[in-house]
Amino acid sequence: MIDSNLFNIKFKNPLVLASGILGVSAEYFKTLEKSGVGGITTKSISLKPRKGHKNPIMFCDDHGFMNAVGLSNAGIDKSIEMIKKAKQFVKTPIIASIFGGTVDEFGELSKLVTEAKPDIIEANISCPNVKKEFKLFGASAEAAAAVTKIVKDNTNIPVVIKLTPNVTDIKPIAKAVEEAGADGITAINTLSGMRIDVNTKMPILTNKFGGVSGKGIFPVAVKNVYEIYKTVKIPIIGTGGITTGKDAIEMLMAGASLLGVGTAAYYGGIKVFTKVNLEIEDWMKNNGYSNIKDLMGAAHE
Repeated sequence: MIDSNLFNIKFKNPLVLASGILGVSAEYFKTLEKSGVGGITTKSISLKPRKGHKNPIMFCDDHGFMNAVGLSNAGIDKSIEMIKKAKQFVKTPIIASIFGGTVDEFGELSKLVTEAKPDIIEANISCPNVKKEFKLFGASAEAAAAVTKIVKDNTNIPVVIKLTPNVTDIKPIAKAVEEAGADGITAINTLSGMRIDVNTKMPILTNKFGGVSGKGIFPVAVKNVYEIYKTVKIPIIGTGGITTGKDAIEMLMAGASLLGVGTAAYYGGIKVFTKVNLEIEDWMKNNGYSNIKDLMGAAHE
């Protein structure tokens, strides 16, 4: 009923662990698989190991979550080892997220990570809290297309491009990556935000600014997915603020083919995947749907 197929890859359900929320190890992939995930995205991988920003790097309240982790990761060599090992533990599709400081770095990363044979490569061109170190390639149609082309030129694995909502109009950027050869799009990354401690009169995060995620950004994500769906013909992994089965249905109707879930797992633990999947199934049964494909893009009919 809720199994999905993307790029001829079978997903037992549409829920994909989004990149960056949970620090995943090869052994933990098996736990995630048992918890009900349909797919697993790695933390974003760079050429060299990164420590990320200094604490405090996270802040959360009832409205959502803000982080400026700074893309900490073990680097490409260790990540290749981890993905290879993880593929021995699980059958769940693995999406390798990569990011670089230059277009050429994206190409090199794409070529190297292909060795690990992930099912999909996600090019993260849109992290909002490392602008001092890395160009926000997702803010420009030309730059986004350049990254897309070089990533595609260096791999035979399907490539999705992760876009930022921190732009005036996401549609021409989505169209540019499609024309450059992207197989799909992940939308959206976090919104750029800031909080201030009124007692110390200082920004709460050491980096000052961070990426805002969680249920507060859900309407923004739905709007962006809806607009992208009208603009391109390639599939979308709808990401941003999904916490319930109803949210998932709504995102599918906006045009998503798969659903990225991140902050909900931070708040509710990995059991949230089973919960949301059951809520999707219940809604479908109660509303006369037997195939999840019938929901995809339904709001455009």
